[in-house]
Amino acid sequence: MNHWIIAPVILPALLAPVLGFVMRHDMPLARTASIAGTIALMAIALGLFVTAAGDPQVYYLGDWPAPFGIVLVLDRLSALMVLVTTILALLVLIHAVTTGWDARGRHFHALFQFQLMGITGAFLTGDIFNLFVFFEILLIASYGLMVHSGGRDRMRAGLQYVVINLAGSTLFLFALGVLYSTTGTLNMADLALRLQDIPVEEGALIRVAAMLLMIVFALKAALFPVQFWLPATYANAPAPVAALFAIMTKVGAYAILRIHTLIFGPGIAATDGMAGTWLFPAAIVTIAVGAIGVLGARHLMALIAFSVLGSMGTLMVAISAFSPAATTAALYYLVHSTFAAAALFLLADLVTARRAGDRLVAVPATSQNGLFAALFFAAAIGMAGMPPLSGFIGKLMVLDALREPGTMAWAWSAVLIGSLVTIVGFARAGSTLFWKSTALLPAASGGPVVQAEPTAAARPAGVAGLASVMTTIALLALLTIFAGPLVGYLDGTTAQIFDRDGYVTSVLGTEGET
Repeated sequence: MNHWIIAPVILPALLAPVLGFVMRHDMPLARTASIAGTIALMAIALGLFVTAAGDPQVYYLGDWPAPFGIVLVLDRLSALMVLVTTILALLVLIHAVTTGWDARGRHFHALFQFQLMGITGAFLTGDIFNLFVFFEILLIASYGLMVHSGGRDRMRAGLQYVVINLAGSTLFLFALGVLYSTTGTLNMADLALRLQDIPVEEGALIRVAAMLLMIVFALKAALFPVQFWLPATYANAPAPVAALFAIMTKVGAYAILRIHTLIFGPGIAATDGMAGTWLFPAAIVTIAVGAIGVLGARHLMALIAFSVLGSMGTLMVAISAFSPAATTAALYYLVHSTFAAAALFLLADLVTARRAGDRLVAVPATSQNGLFAALFFAAAIGMAGMPPLSGFIGKLMVLDALREPGTMAWAWSAVLIGSLVTIVGFARAGSTLFWKSTALLPAASGGPVVQAEPTAAARPAGVAGLASVMTTIALLALLTIFAGPLVGYLDGTTAQIFDRDGYVTSVLGTEGET
């Protein structure tokens, strides 16, 4: 057994209490320990990514065999998601430390590590009940991070976030109860094996459980019609927290892809084709809602939040096809959109810290206005899907994979029109923030113009403050340059996702017939 598989869960789980109870009054020490722990976590994730090239590897907690014990499963998909999470976490943490966000409230670093524990655990677990457990861990931590540093608007958005996710957790428990009462197991591999023997006429309860789980995961992925929580939550969260939340919606997308290929996917008579029927139209509407929100946004953080919503629609359009080509495209776009969203949120933090809020109105030019404009342009074209960055390649792959007669017109129209509207929205915002901004303002009486007084917030951002933003944008460029090797890896990942027999055999040691 590869004991390193459990390390991404154990490391933050052990570090978080130490940060919360031992180091909470010593911020330099807490920062050092949190950054060191996250670097170690990223190194472990990189090692697991390298070792995941073969068959799925299984870690049996307490050495109890599946399906009786708890298992963690490392395959190419989970290794990829854990690596993306840890890279993003390190960049966000460095930004939070250099900008001082971590010191604006209590227990930031402890909550941050608990968040990482929940996210990595959700990607690695091989049991649906423990998927629920890790969901709750990451959600509880995210509640605290969401209201970090306080404020009325943040508390109101946080309350909405809590309520909607509690409703999702309740539905999740209902679905688990139905599944367990019907099959007697919640191990993913065991479920995949047992559901093959259930005929269509006896699969009513299985279809109910599958639909409930799809609703829960769609809620996590902010898919229409349960997308309304995302704009307010992301727009009001502290910018570094919103950047970390860029991976949280991907947890919902990951769960849909994992559950509806392995357990309820092709070859399962009771649920075959059900997920795609509902996901595709919901994804189309989500793209439209996101694009319209970008166009109508009056605040920078809200604009970015709606662009994240639109990117989730594009991702789910690809996933809803449940075909190898579309899944490869979805995985590439998932990696791209995570870093593109993070880059925009981190940049927004630097920009708004030097302006009077994040309203999209012309104000005196801040220090480094040209540099911020260039970074915003790069991040915006990445999110909108324009060449030469990876968003263009990702959307091109999605469109190329969706050429079926029944879906091509809707998918292509939604993605292309949504991209055009998003480009217009970002162009409007960028011109207002940077081009129309001026160091000269007319006097209040209508008299001659006067020079704007410099403020303390107008000080230039140092190298450390810009490092995370620039690195994240550089990752988008690397995704473009190394698109060929990455797509090759993702092709192998897709083949493993659809290899139900291989997964079942690795976990249970039993050959599943599909």
